[in-house]
Amino acid sequence: MTQPPFETLRLDGVTRRFAGHAALAGLTLDIRRGEFIALLGPSGCGKSTALNCLAGLLPLSAGSIWQDERRLDTLPPERRGFGMVFQNYALFPHLSVRGNVAFGLQMRRLPRAEVRRRTDEAIELVRLTEHAGKLPGQLSGGQQQRVAIARAVVISPSLVLMDEPLSNLDAKLRLEMRTEIRRLHQSLGLTTVYVTHDQEEALSLADRLVVLRSGRVQQVGTPEELHTRPANPHVADFMGFRNLLHLKAEKVAGDSVVMNVEGVRLTGTAVGDVRPGDDVIAAVRPEHLVPSDEGIRCVVDVAEYQGRDMAVEARTGDGLVLHLRTTTRLAPQDPITVTAAAPNLLVYPAKDDAWPT
Repeated sequence: MTQPPFETLRLDGVTRRFAGHAALAGLTLDIRRGEFIALLGPSGCGKSTALNCLAGLLPLSAGSIWQDERRLDTLPPERRGFGMVFQNYALFPHLSVRGNVAFGLQMRRLPRAEVRRRTDEAIELVRLTEHAGKLPGQLSGGQQQRVAIARAVVISPSLVLMDEPLSNLDAKLRLEMRTEIRRLHQSLGLTTVYVTHDQEEALSLADRLVVLRSGRVQQVGTPEELHTRPANPHVADFMGFRNLLHLKAEKVAGDSVVMNVEGVRLTGTAVGDVRPGDDVIAAVRPEHLVPSDEGIRCVVDVAEYQGRDMAVEARTGDGLVLHLRTTTRLAPQDPITVTAAAPNLLVYPAKDDAWPT
């Protein structure tokens, strides 16, 4: 099941407007053959709009889409050669597993023997051979999603588009299907564009992530880049930096920034142009706020036991809310003092209306 050869899929200024509002604005992205790209962001950020523009389900308001030298955005969906996996599976309820998987091949009027061979291969790939004669209603949610994936890859697509395919599954099945999707991507040499709002899912699956907000790209990078060095407070917030502290830079030396939090001096690492006296946003993950003899004094409001550690919400004397994770057993009203090491405390200039408040 090899895909037609291509080197680069290019989205060039792709824009989609609804009633004058830009749901997607100027998306430019090069996707290399064999890459797994995740479009990531909260509801309404434009990620599904981008996927539907790629699929041909939505016409572009501006921009273009190219597969090497072949322009795609002027072609109807059926001529783009893409496979698509939907959130709700979109299986034909009256067709068996085999009938659903074979459907795309039959529409291409391929010889019957080839349809059967490729259908059998796809069903075997997703490990559903013993269920080939069943109807979708006789399958579990995870099995139905496997059928949808087999149907998408059986046509040997140049690109597979997946729109939040795991959101309807329970936590255990999501983990299993994550592994399955990555296995199929690698074993078939697919090029995949995957939409999700789950940053853990995106980090585990993708070669590169594209974080969107209000239809605009905030950052493109590898999972490690986005996890350790978010480009701005919005990306930091979305990537798990739950503590976003609105502070003022007191001293700046190189990328080292000193700030004052209720009489306690903290040193962070600047991301962007930060100068003394600037309003800044300091971002730190809950797991990087650690107990210390000297630091920010607060009192526990909520403590949740989560197996390996506790998720804690605490409050300072001035009402500043902090989120931390600790192996220390804590209960409401317990006092705690916390701090953060400079490499884990990222400091951004608070100068853009896209920054969280």
